[in-house]
Amino acid sequence: MNQQLTFRRWVAAATPKVAPAIATSTVLILARIWNANGAEHSVGDAVLMTALSLGAAVAGALASVGRAGDGVIAGTAFATSGALALAGVAGYADGLSLPLLLWALSSAVAYGLAARHWRTDRREAAAHDRHVGERREEYAHVERVEALRAGAQIEVAREGAAYATALAQAITARSALPGFDAAELTRVGLPELPAIEITKEH
Repeated sequence: MNQQLTFRRWVAAATPKVAPAIATSTVLILARIWNANGAEHSVGDAVLMTALSLGAAVAGALASVGRAGDGVIAGTAFATSGALALAGVAGYADGLSLPLLLWALSSAVAYGLAARHWRTDRREAAAHDRHVGERREEYAHVERVEALRAGAQIEVAREGAAYATALAQAITARSALPGFDAAELTRVGLPELPAIEITKEH
């Protein structure tokens, strides 16, 4: 079970790293299949792919400089433009030299763009972990203070109970002596009864 969970975590961590290469390789393979099925030297197909690539690039430029400035839409549009350009060249070209060169270039650009997002994600994750750690330290400090306060209250209550017990014992011993007036004791409150006074009464 642990091995399965470890494998899943490893796959989840490795998938974003290989996604750019998988995407560009898929475009290259599909373009070469398209080339083998009649796209080679097809002017109409080349014009179509060029128009689509330019349209995607224009859409990305508009999204990046527009009022909203949505980076996700702009990045998606530019990635689509590059993929269409790669597909058009790979589908139209005779050999593999130029398609492979463009594949390597597009893969490098894709990894460069992805690296920026990965760095941003790592910074955000580090900031989140730091914030969580600070909150945990704060809560731990509050818990320690409350534990000390509760301990002090328990100690005070224990000392109060011990004092009350000693006072009750002293009053009980005093009441057995001659001349004890309970009404007078009630009127003036519960005085401290030092052991020396009881000795004198004896």
